[in-house]
Amino acid sequence: MAVVAGVMEQQKKPATLDALTQLLRADLDLVNLLIIERMQSPVALIPQLAGHIVAAGGKRLRPMLTLATARLCGYEAAPNERPRHVALAASVEFIHTATLLHDDVVDSSDLRRGLATANAVWGNKASVLVGDFLFSRAFQLMVEDGSLRVLEILSRASAVIAEGEVLQLVTSNDTATTEADYLEVISAKTAQLFAAAAQIGAVLCDRPAREEQALERFGRNLGIAFQLVDDVLDYSARQAELGKSIGDDFRDGKITLPIVLAFHRGNEEERAFWRRTLEQGEQREGDLETALELLRERGALRDSMARAAEYAEAARAELAIFPDKVEKRALDEVIDFCLERGY
Repeated sequence: MAVVAGVMEQQKKPATLDALTQLLRADLDLVNLLIIERMQSPVALIPQLAGHIVAAGGKRLRPMLTLATARLCGYEAAPNERPRHVALAASVEFIHTATLLHDDVVDSSDLRRGLATANAVWGNKASVLVGDFLFSRAFQLMVEDGSLRVLEILSRASAVIAEGEVLQLVTSNDTATTEADYLEVISAKTAQLFAAAAQIGAVLCDRPAREEQALERFGRNLGIAFQLVDDVLDYSARQAELGKSIGDDFRDGKITLPIVLAFHRGNEEERAFWRRTLEQGEQREGDLETALELLRERGALRDSMARAAEYAEAARAELAIFPDKVEKRALDEVIDFCLERGY
């Protein structure tokens, strides 16, 4: 816990995304306009459904990584041309939004950020198909950019994300899942898009391989930290602030890192509890409270946050090779923001 304590000591005020958002305000406005433009279709259901999930909010964190790393690497748009980093940031957001639509169908989710999910309003078939449409729009933007390297990075990310979704499905409800197994899932499902979004900022500027690889690792470590904090938040009272109810992962039988740690540290009676509630799906009144007690007793939430802090510091270390600029300081605060959500 020394890493966690050290991180918290450094915080003199709550970390936010405000610095990054203000820095990128003009670019973000262009990204949002392009998203609205490209989600239009003569098939009326497409912009209705796509607009629903876009309007549901979200911090635009992944596209902001593309915008910020491009600026960190010195990107400047050619005169009278649409900035490439704007179009690629929109592509990143389309990939993310498409995966959210598909995730909510797979998870049978009714709420996202406190609002009804698209599948709850329009049904599963429409959500899957509009998700496919948004993936297609993402690839159109990649092709328009014209860089085979960018296309390689983002298309590979899309494939790896899909693999991560399938891997999560295969390991779902399996209490034999190890920490390595779960890290493999979130590295693919969550961290891959963070990594690609940050990496293409360097690619746009033809930066040396050393910088490109540093930004890829920065994004990957940040993405893993982000997901680990999400795992903890599902069992935290702070869920209410995010428009979610406590224990959704538990009710869905999801095997996240806190569960993995608690299961492997528990006695046979505790393991029988986890098998009944998560593998067999036999949940009774009071089971969530029991789960929360076991997670605390076995230090599973605390140690999951410690893991997140380690990945966050690894992400911070990757920024060290870049000069001290406002973009670097803003990205550094993003790391703190991702961690502080869990406290």
